[in-house]
Amino acid sequence: MAGLAQHRPCRVACLLVLFVWYCYHVGREQPRAYATVNALMQSAEANGVQNGFVYCQSPECVRCSHHDGLNQKLYHNLQEQAKRYSWSGMGRIHKGIREQGRYLNSRPSIQKPEVFFLPDLPTTPYFSRDAQKHDVELLERNFQTILCEFETLYKAFSNCSLPQGWKMNSTPSGEWFTFYLVNQGMCVPRNCRRCPRTYRLLGSLRTCIGNNVFGNACISVLSPGTVIAEHYGPTNIRIRCHLGLKTPSNCELVVGGEPQCWAEGRCLLFDDSFLHTAFHEGAPEEGPRVVFMVDLWHPNVAAAERQALDFIFAPGR
Repeated sequence: MAGLAQHRPCRVACLLVLFVWYCYHVGREQPRAYATVNALMQSAEANGVQNGFVYCQSPECVRCSHHDGLNQKLYHNLQEQAKRYSWSGMGRIHKGIREQGRYLNSRPSIQKPEVFFLPDLPTTPYFSRDAQKHDVELLERNFQTILCEFETLYKAFSNCSLPQGWKMNSTPSGEWFTFYLVNQGMCVPRNCRRCPRTYRLLGSLRTCIGNNVFGNACISVLSPGTVIAEHYGPTNIRIRCHLGLKTPSNCELVVGGEPQCWAEGRCLLFDDSFLHTAFHEGAPEEGPRVVFMVDLWHPNVAAAERQALDFIFAPGR
């Protein structure tokens, strides 16, 4: 008993040391908290978000790099996703990554996504409103809300050539401006703060692509006399939705050789992996053509595939 009594102070001392170490270790770990807008802005600016859109600074960017190792990188991401969850339902994605080079090079010139082609998806230049009925109806019900926030933003153009948050895009003629709330899967906090109701609306959309580099949401403005050069989008896994905010006469969208006109308060759905262009040939006094653009999932991409594609094409991967 005397021996045990002698060792008791040592045990107490050891327990105290362990307790102090534990407190120190736990104290170093910061609690996981919801990010504030200021924190989001600092993070976004650190990742190259300036004046409202992403300036790519990484040679590893999946949207900007077309190097030989891209398919291996995508396959590695797919393997990581499958290990975490399951290979079940990954057949088309696996097939697409394995034969991506062949798909992209052998596609007919009318449809040629620049980054990723998911095989066996139904293809058509335009989609009916029923393709994503819930989101189309929600956007159209909030037409006036989005329009009002745009009009407030647009007043700044009378004070300077390019207000903060807007991006000027290259065009053969005219002027094409965009104001991004989400750009390549990344929130633009400063812009979202200026359109709070429109940004909150994005969270109510069931099929909005918001977690990978193929997802965007922005206000797009074409001034009279503007022509957007023909081009392809990066992938066929999405449907691009245009909600008409201001639609003067003599404005057209042409996708896969098929022309369509916008209408105010109505959504137009199309697959931008098809060759497409847009133009505004209206008179100057008619003002700009304005749409709210948001990327939605292709209706034939399954839930498990969406989860995997969000992981594979997560911003910064």
